[in-house]
Amino acid sequence: MDSKDEKKDFETTTVVTPSEDSIHFYDPSKESVWTRLGLSFESFKRAPGPTGGQVVAGEGNVKDLEAVMAEGTMLQQKLKPRHLNMIAVGGSIGTGLFVGSGSALHSGGPGGVLIAWLLIGVMLINVTQALCEMSIIYPVSGGFYTLAIRFLDPAFGFSMGWNYVFQWAVCLPLELTVASTTVQYWGEDLLPLSVWITIFFIAVIIITLFGTLGYAESEFWSACLKLLVVVMFLIIGVVCVCGGGPKGHAYDHYIGGARWQDPGAFANGFKGVCTVFVTAAFAFSGTELVGLAASETPNPRATMPAAVKGIFWRITIIYISSLTIIGLLIRYDEPRLLGGGGAAASPFVIALKDAGIRGLDHLVNVTICISVISIGMSSIYAGSRTLTALAETGYAPSIFAYVDKSSRPLWSLVAMILWGPLAYINVVAAGDTVFNWLLALSGLSTLFTWLSICLCHVRFRKAWRVQGHSTDELPFKALGGVYGSWFGIILIVLVLIAQFYVAIWPIGGMAETAGEVIEGFFLVYLAVPVMILFYIIGFAWKRTLPQRADQIDIDSGRKSWLTAEEMNAWRAERALAPWYIRWYRILFTN
Repeated sequence: MDSKDEKKDFETTTVVTPSEDSIHFYDPSKESVWTRLGLSFESFKRAPGPTGGQVVAGEGNVKDLEAVMAEGTMLQQKLKPRHLNMIAVGGSIGTGLFVGSGSALHSGGPGGVLIAWLLIGVMLINVTQALCEMSIIYPVSGGFYTLAIRFLDPAFGFSMGWNYVFQWAVCLPLELTVASTTVQYWGEDLLPLSVWITIFFIAVIIITLFGTLGYAESEFWSACLKLLVVVMFLIIGVVCVCGGGPKGHAYDHYIGGARWQDPGAFANGFKGVCTVFVTAAFAFSGTELVGLAASETPNPRATMPAAVKGIFWRITIIYISSLTIIGLLIRYDEPRLLGGGGAAASPFVIALKDAGIRGLDHLVNVTICISVISIGMSSIYAGSRTLTALAETGYAPSIFAYVDKSSRPLWSLVAMILWGPLAYINVVAAGDTVFNWLLALSGLSTLFTWLSICLCHVRFRKAWRVQGHSTDELPFKALGGVYGSWFGIILIVLVLIAQFYVAIWPIGGMAETAGEVIEGFFLVYLAVPVMILFYIIGFAWKRTLPQRADQIDIDSGRKSWLTAEEMNAWRAERALAPWYIRWYRILFTN
């Protein structure tokens, strides 16, 4: 219904074909289909130049259009709107929701789970709104990492970037292990754990071979399945809470809020709520991937707002609703919630088994298995793009800046895939100890990433204002503006303080010996000293300091050059649309 409006909206954002005399642009369409898919030897050769495939809004206000287009990333713009929407809406739905919510329910109770997920969700809405505002103007390689280098401090960006790479590097073997243990739900004697790890690892490598499209298509279809299963669970859950379950099973009578009365809403009081925060953050990790994906989208101004607003609906409908249903159906002292990290400990599987609905627990288990593979693919995508950006900014070996003709950051992908075999550590008895320390390295990295995004937004707005620009020039304005980013910063700091508290005084009390206290603390908080160490290394290496707001470069990589008058005229024209179209735009698009 918006086709005519959209045509008018983007009349000033057409791409001009550059002349070949000055800057050489690479045209992938001239390659064979096998090269574009990444299935020929030719596809592994270095891309000869940028594609200039991103729309430049307000091109009439640019002195050297070709130079602006050439500033684009070496990565090709292969992502379609449906890909970006599903990466935002379903991309991070995985073990954090399907399995991790079980241990969170046990530690915090249904009330603690809702409080933690709501606070993290509200904070994340502000984070993604700020990220959307900046990514539309600066759809640069590396996304928020590159923005941290520019708007904050190169040493801090170096620290955050490498922590982000390590976060996803460790996540890959973790997801391979979880996928393999999930299959054992149908029988531990089917195949050895190491064989399942190998099978899933090969599947991930094959999908990675197809580059951006391989990741995008697998993410799209897996997200569709995850959303379908969660919606089915919500419908079945409401029926079961109301007593409509099969006769002779746990939910054949009205349940209502009985679980909130007995055993109660909170499992371990305030300490239980604090413990759940990291689980909630882990469940939402990956949401920021839309910022990385902006550089591989032809027109972020057209696609990013819909993707980011979809995150709000995912938080409210998918997470909050499903966790509310789980809290009504399952007691927080249910012993099966501590059944390990596999599907048997999933509250979704437990609820459906208790309901006596045959087959659906197996469907959820299949979905968990596909979800963890999806998160594994996200690990390779996010880690490789950030590693490439680190190389492009001089903070990683230059070999990682290599991008081939199929738009694969080839050596960055290889570097991330090489972390996969760490999954075999879990086969041996001492594997859990080693793996726990690897996870501790990146345990809080997601929070630091979100913190940097909010800080970048605050600094960007100040630099934008100091250098004589108006917010009316912005193609997309964050919902809460700078205040929303400050709110996000405060919440993240409070979560870090809460984690410090439970790291020293965990549930069950402080350990008896000093060694056990120190070990327990660093298993939770190791990422903080690692961040500080990387900051010191980055500063000692480059000797750079944060720039003043009037010195920050706000033009490099910029793809929106519309004036305040042009943007206000555009908004005035859209304000004339019928009320239902305006509301649709407010809720779902820009």
